[in-house]
Amino acid sequence: MTDATQVLGNLESQKRQYQMAEAARDTGFAEVRVIDEDLGRSGSGQIARPGFQRLVAEVCAGTVGAVYCIEASRLARNGRDWHHLIDLCALTGALVVDPEGVYDPRLMNDRLLLGLKGTMSEYELSLLRQRGLAARDAKARRGELRFTLPPGFCWSEDDRIEMDPDERVQQAIRLIFAKFRELGSGRQVFLWLRAADLHLPVVLRNGALRKIAWRKPAYHSVMQVLHSPIYAGAYAFGRTGNRTGVVDGQARKTSGHHRALEDWSVLIKDNHEGYLDWRAYEENCRMLEENAHMQKRTARKSGRGGQALLSGMARLRAAAG
Repeated sequence: MTDATQVLGNLESQKRQYQMAEAARDTGFAEVRVIDEDLGRSGSGQIARPGFQRLVAEVCAGTVGAVYCIEASRLARNGRDWHHLIDLCALTGALVVDPEGVYDPRLMNDRLLLGLKGTMSEYELSLLRQRGLAARDAKARRGELRFTLPPGFCWSEDDRIEMDPDERVQQAIRLIFAKFRELGSGRQVFLWLRAADLHLPVVLRNGALRKIAWRKPAYHSVMQVLHSPIYAGAYAFGRTGNRTGVVDGQARKTSGHHRALEDWSVLIKDNHEGYLDWRAYEENCRMLEENAHMQKRTARKSGRGGQALLSGMARLRAAAG
């Protein structure tokens, strides 16, 4: 389940967190500030969290009397951020309050207990993530893991991928592949579709709801259809991966980095009926790679910018002489 789905669908925990504001007012705090900018963001420390940074800044300013939270994991899921916050609270005299008690980070016993809570929270995140990824990968290897299907396909009631029953959608997808075989270029297909004033199907998601909308062709939409192995009847998972780098001294994770075919997590050929066979798909990918003249190490390139024209004229001149 994605973080966005949790925020939109699982509201009970969110309500409990907002109730902490009332608990702070009942305790006697005159001014209570709710920091909720990080809803839907992981506390692993690999994603920017403006809400947590704002909390740290206010604690540093010495204007915070107490930090209220449901549990340590709601503030940080990594030891670095958690202990940094505890250190700052100890320096400024701010208390940490959760439903189990009130902790003063300046006292060694309270500080030890807060440290244990943070360590357990970090371990819990690692354990839950490991367990979830193992279950996800096992289901994907069987070709049963559901994900958002591109235009032209839908999930059946028995968890199988099948062609969209809408014939208009099927015809639009088949037209893209037919024009690519005719024109030999994804960009030319895009320009032809725009010139013909045709519309392509686009998948729209709103939570669990999925519907098809018709819009003017976009270049990336055409290229996604040509590159996707699902149109060749293959079930593929793990075509993109995550990378972790250091930004401003902190770990930051980015996603959507494309992997080579041999590095895909799962590839099941002939999994369902496709719009073309695997051999045609490989030929299309090879042609798209050769057309990508701006990329390095492509097999062949056409003369662009007029740079090869003079050398060609020189060879012709030499032959004529």
